[in-house]
Amino acid sequence: MRADAPSQALPMSRIKPGRIVAWTLLFIGGVIMVTPLLFMLSTSLKDASQVYDLRVIPEAPTLDNYIEILSDGRFTRWFVNSTIIAIIVTLSNVFFDSLVGYTLAKFRFRGRYIVFIAILSTLMIPTEMLVLPWYLMASQFGWVDSYWGIMFPGMMTAFGTFLMKQFFEGVPDDFLEAARIDGLNEFTIWWKIAMPLVTPALSALAIFTFLGNWTAFFWPLIVTTSAELYTLPVGLSSFAVEQSIQWEKIMTGASIATLPTLVVFLFLQRYIVRGVMLAGLKG
Repeated sequence: MRADAPSQALPMSRIKPGRIVAWTLLFIGGVIMVTPLLFMLSTSLKDASQVYDLRVIPEAPTLDNYIEILSDGRFTRWFVNSTIIAIIVTLSNVFFDSLVGYTLAKFRFRGRYIVFIAILSTLMIPTEMLVLPWYLMASQFGWVDSYWGIMFPGMMTAFGTFLMKQFFEGVPDDFLEAARIDGLNEFTIWWKIAMPLVTPALSALAIFTFLGNWTAFFWPLIVTTSAELYTLPVGLSSFAVEQSIQWEKIMTGASIATLPTLVVFLFLQRYIVRGVMLAGLKG
């Protein structure tokens, strides 16, 4: 008779102590990161009398806070504002960053390296130093308190250009030359040949851009003056000032604002991890 195949499980005696320590630290770190989120969700399901009860599972869960918040038209407007801005800026980044990255990676022209260094150098400038020129520009062109005023600083980013350039450099030139021989113009070659070959980078860029704009607070706070144009983080901050003692309502608003980011992470986490790994390898 044939001997049984050896077990694939790793005996506890062969597990290195370093791995046990690493797993333990990872578990502790996960608990530390998830605990505030759990308490936020738990508090949103409590009424005012249970707010200071530290039990994670409420004694009498209620959805009244969500009903009251969602019936407030301001939250719906802020949610729509954030969605519109995040989607438009994400699409703009995917288009323009990849187009410029492709140009810098696949075309040879005088000053190409200088242009790339100039774009890359903007990553060294803190956002706080750019706010003043952004605001002066928005004020001069009449963009203050408008959707375009919120969006224009992020319509194209140096990070996205750098990321896409690094990936496009890995696209074989033979594919592009074959397309040129077939008579395709450069835009069609970029759109139909090069873009499908860098899908992981596009996915990572889109996810990071969407999440960054969804949670953006500093610039939308400065450039908007009317509550109708507030994004969700700015509106939530304003709401928290109004409801300074009603923590259950503040946590409900925070839970609603966090929901899209959780959905994006849960459904697209493999693309996020892959994008981070590939960005590190290409960088």
